[in-house]
Amino acid sequence: MLRFGIISTAKIGRELVVPAIQDAENCVVTAIASRDLAKAREMADRFSVPHAFGSYEEMLASDKIDAVYIPLPTSQHVEWTIKAADAGKHVLCEKPIALKAAEIDGLIAARDRNKVLITEAYMVTYAPVWLKVRSLISDGAIGRLQHVQGVFTYFNRDPGNMRNIPELGGGALPDIGVYPTIATRFATGKEPQRVQAVTRRDPEFGTDIYSSVKADFGDFELSFYIATQLANRQAMVFHGTDGFIEVKSPFNADRWGAEEIELTNRGHNESTIFRFPDSRQYKREAEAIARAAMGENEEVVTLESSKLNQAFIDAIYRASEKDGWEAV
Repeated sequence: MLRFGIISTAKIGRELVVPAIQDAENCVVTAIASRDLAKAREMADRFSVPHAFGSYEEMLASDKIDAVYIPLPTSQHVEWTIKAADAGKHVLCEKPIALKAAEIDGLIAARDRNKVLITEAYMVTYAPVWLKVRSLISDGAIGRLQHVQGVFTYFNRDPGNMRNIPELGGGALPDIGVYPTIATRFATGKEPQRVQAVTRRDPEFGTDIYSSVKADFGDFELSFYIATQLANRQAMVFHGTDGFIEVKSPFNADRWGAEEIELTNRGHNESTIFRFPDSRQYKREAEAIARAAMGENEEVVTLESSKLNQAFIDAIYRASEKDGWEAV
């Protein structure tokens, strides 16, 4: 069993990741750390976790854990990932693992010198839905892929929420823009060459709240928009010469709609629906990472892939400041 320690009592850990690790077959949460020991103990008691620590450093020094999950504000991801790796712990860090692609070089160096696993928490890459999408595309189910469309929006104007605080790494692109990018790259195995983009910022918060993006992948195009101040919507469509694949609730599986894929043929007179009830993508993510950390041959999100995805986001920001194409 891979023993996880959780750095902070953040909501995503409480509601999604910690229950998933506890439900997994090959890993377990053995410690919670917070800068407030009472909060750490409260969360530890809630999940029957045996150890609580009043500082992150104390937990990293402990022999009670083998790995850490980091759901801290984005601006702290690089710092604590490196500290955890230097303490000899494997790391699962929430996305985005960094705010600039160049910062990931330091994480790669920390991984290599400490011989630990460091991976970014893109749960979609472990989900049966996305494995099926990848398989359908590679098997030619839609012919030659020509266009991918995506959207991910929600509404949040809470000034105290980290997504609306620039100093904490807030913004729509770091929070949700990374999903259409990673999903397209994962499903197709292709990388973008250049991008065009329009981005708007909130005049009060200063964070980016909307982006419309067009990306050239050579063989096909990706167009998507994301927003943090629009009505909730998620969708991804892969359109080929012989048909198209529509992914329902593509990122928050079974929370914003049915967890399913619809494959429609060229004539739009035949469709097949693939359903994935209760796929528990966070549980699958935890189990895959535990296997990889314990030396098994398992596909996980590498830091090299994370750097490519962040380079895509970096290029979108640059493209938003100019007319025309920006190289990735």
